[in-house]
Amino acid sequence: MFKSIFSRLVAVFIAVLIVGFSITAVMLYYFLDNFATREKVDVLSRSAEVINQYIGIVYENLDNSYVAASLEYTIQNFSSNTNSFIMIIDPTGKIATYKPSSPEILKLLEGLEDETGQLRLKDKNQYNKVMLTDEIVKEKGNFYGLFKGSGVDWLTIEKRLKYKDHVVGAVYLHTPIPEVNRLRTSVFRLFQFAVTISILISIVLVYIFSLRISKPLKEINNAARIIAGGEFQKRLSIRSRDEIGELANSFNHMVAALQNLEEMRRGFIANVSHELRTPMTSIRGFIEGILDGTIPSERHQYYLTIVRDETTRLNRLVNDLLDLAKMEAGEMSFQLKDFDINELIRRCIIKLETQITAKDLQVEADFEEEEMLVKADADAIERVIINLMHNAIKFTPEAGKIKVSTSKHKEKVYISVADNGIGIEKEEIDAIWERFHKSDKSRSQDKTGTGLGLAIVKNIINEHSQNIWVESELGKGTEFTFTLNKGSGNEAHS
Repeated sequence: MFKSIFSRLVAVFIAVLIVGFSITAVMLYYFLDNFATREKVDVLSRSAEVINQYIGIVYENLDNSYVAASLEYTIQNFSSNTNSFIMIIDPTGKIATYKPSSPEILKLLEGLEDETGQLRLKDKNQYNKVMLTDEIVKEKGNFYGLFKGSGVDWLTIEKRLKYKDHVVGAVYLHTPIPEVNRLRTSVFRLFQFAVTISILISIVLVYIFSLRISKPLKEINNAARIIAGGEFQKRLSIRSRDEIGELANSFNHMVAALQNLEEMRRGFIANVSHELRTPMTSIRGFIEGILDGTIPSERHQYYLTIVRDETTRLNRLVNDLLDLAKMEAGEMSFQLKDFDINELIRRCIIKLETQITAKDLQVEADFEEEEMLVKADADAIERVIINLMHNAIKFTPEAGKIKVSTSKHKEKVYISVADNGIGIEKEEIDAIWERFHKSDKSRSQDKTGTGLGLAIVKNIINEHSQNIWVESELGKGTEFTFTLNKGSGNEAHS
C-alpha cells in the first residue's frame, strides 16, 4: 500500500496532522477544564461577596421591607445569572432562604425539615468549616450527600456572613459540574469543527504538494529507464527552483555527458578500427602478393620494407593507446626530479635531426638562461617535447622555421614550440586534444601519425598539474606553450 513515495508522503503528513491535532485537543481539553472551573469560581465568589454586603444592609435596616425585598431580588438575579442554586443559612445550619425555589431544588431539599418544620442542614460538615474562616471555601462533590439524588457532582462556593464582627451565617452558591463544563464543551465543539475543516484542507494541500514532489521523481525515473536503454536524447523539463530542480539539472548534465561519452566511444572505436584496418590491409595484401607470386621476387625487399614500416606503426599505435589508457586511469606514475629543460630540448632536437634535415628546416633555440631547472618527470616531458616538435616538423613546409624557447615567470617555467606552418582553424583548436583528431581531414599530410600525440601530451601535462595552450593563425603558424614548476637545483647538483 505504501510502496510509492506519494502514498508515503500523504500517509506521513496525515499522521503528523492527526498526532498534532490530538495533542492540541488533549491540552486544550484540560486547559478549558481548569479555565472554566476557575472562571466559575471567580464569578460565584464575587457574587458571594456582593450578597455578603447586602446582608449587612439588611441587618442595618431590619424594619425596612423594601430592603428585604431587594435582597430577595438580588439573590434571585444572581441565581439566574450564574445558573446556580443559592442558599443562606444561620450559624446553626438553618436554611434562611434559597433560590431558585424550583421543583427540582425542592426535591433535593426533602428530608431537611427539623421538628419545627424549618429546613436545616443536618451534617455539621456542611457548615462548620465555613463558619471558622473569612476565606472563600470551595468544594466539589455531592456536598456531603445533599445533592446525591441529582446524579451529578456539584461545585459549591461558601462565604461566611458577618455583621459588626459577628458571624450571622453563610451564603452557599451551588452549580452542577456539567453546567461548569458547558463552556468547555461549547469551545471544544468549535475546536473539533475547526480541526475537521483544517484536516480536510490540509489533506488536499498535502495531496497537491505530494504530487509536486512525486511527479518529477517519476519523470526522472522514467527518463533514467529510457537512457539506460541507450537513448541519450531524452531531457527533463523540470523548472522548479528547489532540490528537485537542481537534481533535474544535474540529471540533464549527466545525460549530456553520457551522450558525449557515447559519441566519443563510437568515434574512438571507428578511429581505432580505421587506424588498424588500413595498415593490416596493406600488410595482408603485400604478403599475399609475395606468397602467390603476384609480386615479382626483385620487388620483395621493397614491399617487405613497407610491411615492416606498417607493423612499426601498428606497434606505436598500440603502445600509445595503452599509455593513454593508463594515464586516463591514473595508473601511470611519474618520478618528479630536478633537471635542465634546456638540455632535454637539445637532446630532442638531436633525436629529430634526420626529419629536420630532410625538410631543410631551421630550428632556433631561445633560452632565457643557459640552465633552466624544472621539477618534473624527465622521460614524460621528453615525450611531450618530441610530440610537439614532431607536429611542428610535420606541418611546417620545407625550408620553414621552428622555434623552441624557455622562460621563467615567478615559480613557473614556460616552454614554447612554435612553427610557421599551415596553422589550425579556430573551430578546431579545442578539438585537437581529442584522441585520433587530425586537423587535415584528408590525412594527406599525416601518413605515419596515430592521432594520439596531443592527447598524450595533454594527459602528461595534466598529471603534472600544469597548463598547456595553443595559439594559431591559419597560414601563419602555430605555437604550443606549457608550464612546469621551477626546480630547486638540489637534486640536479647532488
